[in-house]
Order: sequence, then C-alpha cells, then structure tokens
Amino acid sequence: MSFDSLGLRADLLRALVTQRYGRPTPIQFQAIPVILAGHDLLAGAQTGTGKTAAFVLPLLQLLAEKGHSQRHPRALILTPTRELAAQIGERIHAYGIHLSLRSTVIFGGVGMQPQVNQLRRGVDILVATPGRLLDHVGQRTLDLSRIEILVLDEADRMLDMGFIHDVRRIINLLPERRQNLLFSATYSDDMRRFSESLLQRPKLIEVARRNTAAETVIQTAYPVDKARKRDLLAHLFHREDWQQVLVFTRTKAGANRLAEHLGREGIAATAIHGNKSQTARTRALDEFKRGAVRALVATDIAARGLDIAQLPQVVNFELPNVAEDYVHRIGRTGRAGAGGRALSLVSHDEMGLLKGIQRLLGRQITLHPVAGFEPSLTPPANNSEPSERRRGGLVGVTAAPRRTAPNSRTGQGLRRDGQRSRTVPPRKPT
Repeated sequence: MSFDSLGLRADLLRALVTQRYGRPTPIQFQAIPVILAGHDLLAGAQTGTGKTAAFVLPLLQLLAEKGHSQRHPRALILTPTRELAAQIGERIHAYGIHLSLRSTVIFGGVGMQPQVNQLRRGVDILVATPGRLLDHVGQRTLDLSRIEILVLDEADRMLDMGFIHDVRRIINLLPERRQNLLFSATYSDDMRRFSESLLQRPKLIEVARRNTAAETVIQTAYPVDKARKRDLLAHLFHREDWQQVLVFTRTKAGANRLAEHLGREGIAATAIHGNKSQTARTRALDEFKRGAVRALVATDIAARGLDIAQLPQVVNFELPNVAEDYVHRIGRTGRAGAGGRALSLVSHDEMGLLKGIQRLLGRQITLHPVAGFEPSLTPPANNSEPSERRRGGLVGVTAAPRRTAPNSRTGQGLRRDGQRSRTVPPRKPT
C-alpha cells in the first residue's frame, strides 16, 4: 500500500517524498480515491489519523486539473479554531509546493486588511474560521459564488462551540452544486442530523470506533488530593525529565496559575487559551514546538486542532466535564500511528468523571498512586478551590441577600436554601 496506488499526480507525490511520508494511513488510503471520484464524504476519524492530508491532497489534485482561478476561491475549508486553520494552511503549502494554486488563511484576532489584500490578489483555496469569514462576506471583500468543494474539518467541535448557525449561513451562500466533505471525530444526534442536511448520497468512512481513543496511546491515572496536584505535576516533570508535555486545565485562570507554578518550580511553561491574543497564542505554540518551553498549559478550545509532531505526553491536570473531550485531548499524542502517553491526575471529586470516561471508552484506566502523593482515604473537608460558578463568576462581588416570597396562607417566605423565614404582617392603620 503506497501513495502511488491512490491515483495522485506526480507533483503531489514529489511533495510527499520531500515531507518524508511513507505509506498512507487508513483514512488517507480510503478517503483519497473517494474524493478524487467526486463523491460527498462523511468521514469519522479521530485526531492524529492523518485526515488533513486525506482531504488536502485530493482537493489540490481536483483543482489543479482545472487550472487556477483568476480571482474567486474554488475550495473552502472551514475549521473551528485559528490554530487549526493556520496548520491546514501550512499543509496546503507543503503538499502543493509544485503546483501553481494559490491559497490563504483567514481568522479573527488579527487585522482584516492584510487578508483583504490577499483575497484581492486571488486565491483558489480558502481556509477560514466561520466568524471571520462572515465578517469578510459582510464587508463584501469575499465572493463565495464559485466554490466547488466545501470541507468541514472537526465538524463536531464546530457544533460544540456554537458555530452551527454561522456554518448554516455560510452554506446558504455557496452554489448548490458542489462537493461536500465532512470530517468528525465523534457523532451525536445533532451531528447526524446536520450531516444528513448537508451531504448528498455520501460515502461513509470510519477508521476508528466511535468516541474512542487512539489505540497507540498508553493511558494512566494518578489518584491525588486536589490541593497536591500542582506539586505532583512538578514532581513528575523532574522525575521523568519530561521535555515536551501538553497539559490540560478546565479554565483559563487555572491555566495561567498552573503555568506560573511550574515556572516557579524551574519548569519553563506557558499558557494558551481564548483570552490570549492571536499573536500570543502563536508565539506560545512556536516556543513549545521548538523546545523553548517544556509545558504548554491549555484549555480544551485553545488546544483543539493543535498539530504537534511526535508529541510524547499529554497530561490531564483536570478531567474534562464531558467524556468526549477526553478523547480529543489525548488525541494530541499518538498521532498517525506513533506511540504516546496520556496521564490524568484524578482527585476524589473527579472519580465520577473518570467512570464516565471509562464507560465511553469501554475499558478501565488503571489508577497508580505515586509514592509520597497518595490521596487521603476520605476527601478533605476543603479540598477544592471554589469554582467561578460558585463564586458568582466575579471575585470580590458580594452575593445579593436571599429574597423570600411570602406565602399568603402561612405568613412565611421560602428562602432559596429551602428554609422558612417569617414575614411580618403589615400594621393596621390607626
């Protein structure tokens, strides 16, 4: 099995040799001939299976066979995050290095004018996030009337992030006759209904069991008291001499605090999340890729779609509230058949989340206490920091007094905590 057998043209094969690609992955082997044949495609492939090449390579070939456009884009690739859009743009350039096709990437967080200038020069392939794409449409700097191929990458995450209405608006701007390619790591009822409304007699490809994790990833959990998680993580960095680890937290503030703590422990770390500017996020990712920092602490949304070659470790500093997000997280390692490790630090209050993840995976994740960091036999009385929700969302804001609704029959009010409070009847006029 080789790329030569998939019907790809010689200039694409030359680029793959330069990129040191060997044999195609299962998703590439199955998807490339289907796309080249012009079919709509619904592909279920977890992160790290090589799906970007699975749609970029045949897309480049289909467009190259028809020459290049004078101005308007002919292929549109929608992604949920800026980082994923940028990485797809890099792959298009690498695979299409011997072609005359033009491409550009547009996303928010940066100025629009350079993007406008690029669009005016003309592009064949446009990679975009939904919000910024609609900004350009609204300012009439972009014409989508010539789109021949639409790719929705990580469509499940776009739905999770609330982009469904924007995506539908974009689809309504496209020509009715086009080829549609939808890639998703997980399937929900909403995802199924959406795909049925978009795709016409699609070919179905699923290269891994639904909602499962990469088989090449070794998964381990360390039980630990929540108050000792930061110290345990620093201990593991020093003991194992980790040089490149992607660490997941639930909140942006938590990501910042953890990166600062690791820095105090002599471990170069940086945080990446939605409150960071695009420039800061790009710089943080670049520092991590080239080894300037050992730990990249990220929230789920910021880390979705990160393409880090040969990432050896992923650590769940906190388990996600949604079990499917665990699959996305650990999919950052063990990519395209390579090995990897996923470690989770699990406190007493997260045992229920761990059980949900195990039900989703259909397998047990072994708990291995670390000497010196064994958890308490019973949960500590005050083992967790108050969440933003419990704090009312703002630090230092005093909660409003409880309001009571009077009960006309008993003369009592029912407080929000379920306790009765007496109400004083009005005085009769004298």
